[in-house]
Amino acid sequence: MLARSHRLTRGSDYKAVVRRGRRCAGAHTVTYSMRAADSTAPRFGFIVSRQVGGAVVRNTVRRRLKAVCAEALPDVDEGRDIVIRALPSAANATFADLRDEVTRCLSRKIAS
Repeated sequence: MLARSHRLTRGSDYKAVVRRGRRCAGAHTVTYSMRAADSTAPRFGFIVSRQVGGAVVRNTVRRRLKAVCAEALPDVDEGRDIVIRALPSAANATFADLRDEVTRCLSRKIAS
């Protein structure tokens, strides 16, 4: 799991990353990334709306995305804020599909 120091917790931080960050779209997720002004550790945030499914499905997708990000944490540059938005198709995606997609976007260095 991601430690608190690696999570976005304020709505204003989410909004800033989504509005000003660079994006990488896939079949199941959209990943936004930007360099943070004050953070030294990379921080992640997740947006999983009701369009993805009911509460159980949304929480499953969120847990899978958190696990993927925890695996990728050593490879992410310091000072990055990353928001991952799950699309409705993420409800039917396997863990491997989500991992491949998010890893591809994180490795692209989408926020230079």
